[in-house]
Formats: sequence, C-alpha cells, structure tokens
Amino acid sequence: MKKLIAIGLMVITASSLIFAQTATPGIDKAQKHQRARIHQGVKSGGLTKHEARQLNKQQIHIQREKRIAKTDGVVTSRERNHIKHEQKRANKNISVKKHNRFERRNKS
Repeated sequence: MKKLIAIGLMVITASSLIFAQTATPGIDKAQKHQRARIHQGVKSGGLTKHEARQLNKQQIHIQREKRIAKTDGVVTSRERNHIKHEQKRANKNISVKKHNRFERRNKS
C-alpha cells in the first residue's frame, strides 16, 4: 500500500513539473488581451478589415511559435523571451493601426 501511494505521488509530482515547464500563463494572458483589443478595434471602427486581418495573422504566428516552443516539453527562457518580443511587436502594431488615419466606414 505504501509503495502504491509513493508511486502515485511520484507520478503527480512528475506530471506537475512537466506542466510547470510548459506553462505560459503570462504569454497566454497577454495574447488574450491583444485579441480583445483587436476585436474592440474592429467593433469601434478603429481598425479596417485589412488591418484586423494582418493583426490576426500576427496573433496566429505567435500562437504557432508558442506551440513549437512547447513541443519538446520545456519552454526555455530563450524561447519565452522570443515569444514575448513577438508579443511586444504585435502590441505596438495594434496601437499603431488602431490610431492611424484609416477607419472603417461601415461599422456594422
């Protein structure tokens, strides 16, 4: 019985360590916030359809980078920094495109 409990605890500990190495809560939160900003920009008319399409492609690229980083089971600090750099670039692009001179004429 003691061996079974010990093995169970080892499995739980190992699985939590693996999850902790691939968890990207800060990156996930930032990406969710960026997608909400894009959606809000489309809704308010601050983004044209073309701009929104470009920004969404950038978000898909970041998602792909994140998935690739997680494939080996460990998101290294270098991979994490690369993804954060891509997110900062996307964040700047969202701001620039939301506040440029182009607006959607038909906001529906």
